[in-house]
Parts: sequence; structure tokens; C-alpha cells
Amino acid sequence: MQTIFYQTQEPICPAFDPPRGITALVGGGGKTTLMLRLARELSQSGARVIVTTTTHIFPPDGMFTTNPETVASAKRALSQNRLVCFGKPAEQGKLSAPNLLPQEMEQLADYVLIEADGAKRLPLKAPAEHEPVIPPQTRLVIAVAGLDGAGRPIRETAFRPARYAALCGKAEDDLVSAEDISRVLAHPLGQRKNVSDDMRFAVLLNKADDEQRRGVALQIAGKLNQQSVERVVIAALGK
Repeated sequence: MQTIFYQTQEPICPAFDPPRGITALVGGGGKTTLMLRLARELSQSGARVIVTTTTHIFPPDGMFTTNPETVASAKRALSQNRLVCFGKPAEQGKLSAPNLLPQEMEQLADYVLIEADGAKRLPLKAPAEHEPVIPPQTRLVIAVAGLDGAGRPIRETAFRPARYAALCGKAEDDLVSAEDISRVLAHPLGQRKNVSDDMRFAVLLNKADDEQRRGVALQIAGKLNQQSVERVVIAALGK
């Protein structure tokens, strides 16, 4: 397993080495920020990139956004914009999954980046029965956890706290430890849920804003070392 410290001024694509095809992002806060950084870097290299969701996202600022009804209309959008967001208008100004299927988008673009999970901007997440929605064609899954969740009560810092607590074997009022975060990241009912054996699996430990959090991140990475995680990227990307 690789452990990578990402410096903010550096490109982030080399840290994850996203493959052509579909990359899905799951877990806690920071997924959208990571997805958009990857998308913009990939498009700047000359690739055609689709950003989309199987749950809900807000339309990205400054990005051409549409919900093509047909493959032909999607091709036209990509011929005019190397970077596009596909999604269907939903409640509260958000976008839901587009009309096009993931396998159709995969045939149109070099890279398809999908936010496949929601966390209501909380650092940590445990999925419900219907989550996450990872297309079977996915080649890389990136699980995100916010280091600002460590040392705080599960009830305050995890989306679906009862489920998170159950995965940790704790009560909702107990504090989150580095071991808890690593356990949920690697758990088949946590962030590895719906991740098949033929998908690459990487982790982003976000909000590594100071030495204390970087120390927690190294503890988590050490515990993930035996969990078939391809790489752990430690960074401070924000939400």
C-alpha cells in the first residue's frame, strides 16, 4: 500500500492515477471537491471528462451542465466542451442521476467521475441499505473520510450515526478514534460496500490541516495497510 502526502500546490491526479473509464467517489465530506479537482486536471490535459452523480450534487460553478436525452446530444455537448456535468434537475437546486446510463457515458468520454454517495457535508459516513450506488463498470473507487471527525462524538460527526456506531462496536455518544475510521473505511458494510474485487480501492484522508490531524492520518493509514487498500492519500482539500 502507498501512503501519499498531497501538497496543495501539486496536481492531484498523480496521487490517485485515475484510470480511463469510471471512477466513483464514496464516503464523507470532500468528495465533490476531489471530483472537481480531478476533472479539471484531466480536462486540462486534453481528455474528455464527464462529471455526474448517482445520488445528488449541486451544479458545479463554471461548468457546462446538461441532461442529454440521447447519446447523440451528449456527443454534441462533449464536442463543444471537454469538461461537462451531466445531471437531471432535482429539488433544492441539485442534480440527480442523468438520463444517460453509466455505460453510455463511459463510451463517450475518456473519464467519467461519479459522486456515488452522500454525507450531508459531514466528515464521516456509514451507508444505508441502498447506498452507495456504484456502477458495475467502475474501475476505481475512492473512499473519503474527514480527519476533523476524529476525537468527536459519532453522533455529531457521522452521517447515519447509528450505523457508524454499530460498525465500530460503540455507542453514538462515544468519540471517534483513528481505529474507528480505518475500520469503517475497510468494512464491507462501510466504505467498501458494493466495491467488487475487480475495482481498485483508494482512500482520501481529508482535512489534514495540522500536525495533530496528520498524525491521526498516519495512524489510520497504518491500520489500513493490511486491508487491501491500494493507496492512502493524505491531504487538506476542504469539504
